[in-house]
Amino acid sequence: MFQQRPWVQEIDEEIEEANRQTASLGGVAVTLVLLILGLFLIRALHSEAAIEDCLLSGRTNCDAMVSAPP
Repeated sequence: MFQQRPWVQEIDEEIEEANRQTASLGGVAVTLVLLILGLFLIRALHSEAAIEDCLLSGRTNCDAMVSAPP
């Protein structure tokens, strides 16, 4: 009884394609955020490890490592 018109199917396909593109862009955005957070974490852990190594080796001037640029 109900027959879908061809132009309605084209609109549905365009909407589905737009939804796929939006989901893909969202996935890329999430991936980039995780990558940036991971790089920040690696950098922070590296500097903490360098300070701990300095302190464990018995040095007393480890504050120079903290203030020195990487």
